[in-house]
Amino acid sequence: MASFDWNLRVYWEDTDAGGVVFYANYLKFFERARTEWLRALGVDQQVLADTTGAIFVVRSTAVDYRAPARLDDLLQIRSRMERVGPASVQFAQEGWRGDILLASGTIRVGCVDRLTFRPTPIPAPVLATIKAAA
Repeated sequence: MASFDWNLRVYWEDTDAGGVVFYANYLKFFERARTEWLRALGVDQQVLADTTGAIFVVRSTAVDYRAPARLDDLLQIRSRMERVGPASVQFAQEGWRGDILLASGTIRVGCVDRLTFRPTPIPAPVLATIKAAA
């Protein structure tokens, strides 16, 4: 699974006063897609946190907005791993409406201890699963 596609519908709550998807909501869409990707790989983030104390947090984002999405549009979020390190994963993510690219971004996610928020290695079984999917 080198890449993962996840579909979503645009609702009123996703739009701004101009009737288009509010720019920050793409980060939410990207987050949901990454979560669903992990779930599809068999990684339950709550179980991971409870058993190892490790959680994933966003370290950095960069998003380029190209075209608007509107109410009731059906979007596809495409996620691809660009780099996998011992304590971080970098994703390239895109939001599409049909064949129109709406937004693209690079998201770097780090693994931290949920109590101290200090970097910690991605637990070995999860890292192996992620690398196998890359």
